[in-house]
Amino acid sequence: MSTSLAAALAALELGHLEPRTEDLSGMAPPPTEALDHTTTAIWSDLFATLFNTSLERDIEELGWGLVNLFHRAAAKKHATIDRLTDEIRLLLADQDGSEITTANLEEKIDLAKKIEEAAGCYEQMRDTAAAHYMRETGRSWVPATGNRISLGVTSAIVDGRAFLRARRDRVRDANTVQGTPVVFAGGRLTFISDADMTTFGSNLLRTLNAVRERVGDMYLVHGGDMKGIERIAASWAEQNGVQQVRFGLDRKLGDRAGFRRNEQMLSLKPRYLIAFQGNGVTERLVIDAKKAGVRVVDRRGPLGTPPSALNSERERRLT
Repeated sequence: MSTSLAAALAALELGHLEPRTEDLSGMAPPPTEALDHTTTAIWSDLFATLFNTSLERDIEELGWGLVNLFHRAAAKKHATIDRLTDEIRLLLADQDGSEITTANLEEKIDLAKKIEEAAGCYEQMRDTAAAHYMRETGRSWVPATGNRISLGVTSAIVDGRAFLRARRDRVRDANTVQGTPVVFAGGRLTFISDADMTTFGSNLLRTLNAVRERVGDMYLVHGGDMKGIERIAASWAEQNGVQQVRFGLDRKLGDRAGFRRNEQMLSLKPRYLIAFQGNGVTERLVIDAKKAGVRVVDRRGPLGTPPSALNSERERRLT
């Protein structure tokens, strides 16, 4: 077996070749503008070709997959960094001040920094593609599992402990939103006409804007159902720079999953609950929110109006 092949096989870990510092040293990441322009060009060329053809119906699915391509690439880089940070911890524990151990530690730190720069580039491309996806489909791009966060690029890490601390803090900060929670809830609705759908959408957006006027530092808490009206709220939040926290269903809990999600959302002690028409789980959320002293913005009436609008309509018909 040749030396080069033996070295390559020795570097195999979890099915991937371990990157080497010498492969990355001296190379700078692409400029942000270049990443944006390239991603936009890929998107434009692909979907301009598909538009008004028999493949046009696949645009939304392909668009989601294109964004996910960059998302997965960034996730793989972060997984590699996590393995490297474990190695850095071991090197710190074994540090004896010798030139060899110091060189090994510096090499691992430099490698981790370079890979983190690469992760930031893929996140930049993902976010650019996600913006195109939202403009194309009207929907906020959400990964199938996990979160969509951006850690950015670390520019100055002076030693191993600083690197570990900085990465830990940045991951924590990226997964922590700041401000006042506002819960949004609603189900999957159908409308008998386009006019009704437009009226409902206008009422929904008007409600969200009104709540934001009262709670300037709000972040939106929802269930992440991208097939119901929660996708409209999620798109509104992204377009308006409002942070989001989504609580997916824990399928292992079966019928209990929705009620458990209610408990998790209310545990954040939200200022408001914005409630539109939904199922029994939504109704239970409204009841529990009122018991907890949460102010409910009730829009479960006709086409996203307050229930009092329905009562007024009934009274008008009786007179």
